[in-house]
Amino acid sequence: MLVKQPQVSVMPPTPPIALTIAGSDCSGGAGIQADLKTFQHFGVHGLSAITSIVAETPLEVRQWAPVDIPLLQDQINIVLDTYSVSVVKTGLLPSLMVIIAVAEILEKRNIPLVVDPVMIASTGTSLIHEDTSGTLSSRLLPITTLVTPNMSEASALLNRDVTTRQDLEAAARDIAETYHTSCLLKGGHLPGNGDRLDMLWHDGLAYPFSHPMCDIPKGIHGTGCTLSAAIAAGLAHRQPLETAVEKGIHYVQQLIQDAHMWHHNGQTIQCLGW
Repeated sequence: MLVKQPQVSVMPPTPPIALTIAGSDCSGGAGIQADLKTFQHFGVHGLSAITSIVAETPLEVRQWAPVDIPLLQDQINIVLDTYSVSVVKTGLLPSLMVIIAVAEILEKRNIPLVVDPVMIASTGTSLIHEDTSGTLSSRLLPITTLVTPNMSEASALLNRDVTTRQDLEAAARDIAETYHTSCLLKGGHLPGNGDRLDMLWHDGLAYPFSHPMCDIPKGIHGTGCTLSAAIAAGLAHRQPLETAVEKGIHYVQQLIQDAHMWHHNGQTIQCLGW
């Protein structure tokens, strides 16, 4: 006689949780939208707090406006009070007061923090009301686990030119040591057609990440957002920082190679290949 065994309900594993604090890109290629797509890819549950609304496509920024600070802080506080957040990532923080408002909350929480110091859109349009580098440096970077500037952003943080391959290691080291954090300095805008070099300075050591130059199709944006989100996802899974960085760089390179393309009204629109 066969005895029917009771069915046992097996719950799926609970994914780690990441919070992105960034701007909203209505074209879906950067900002909050890029971060959430990236979190999903890496098996991380994404939460979001929107700092600003940007009317843009990869070809044009038409208008943008910040979210009221009390509403921004309520977005952050309600999810941090409700969820066990493993990592926080910031993107566009469009004013001094927004940076201060975000820092006031995060400096009271012991949560790993990845900061992508977004200042200018890929179209060249400024997305900040004023020079925020000083407030970012004094309020947010000291509580940061990793900051991911490109070369122009590193120049603003250090108040000196960062323009050559030889500048990268010293600049990454100086940012990391000045603000007691780790720094991934992105060398995607290096001159010439040789390999690209990204430089991580972490725990007193330099970790160079070299990869072949990849022509980014015209109009693609969101590579910096996606990279920092991918690294944050790795930290949410408790990967060593250098491992999360390596996997994040590889992921973005693959998305560039797999870029999507649409034609509409005589224009070509392209997007990372999620």
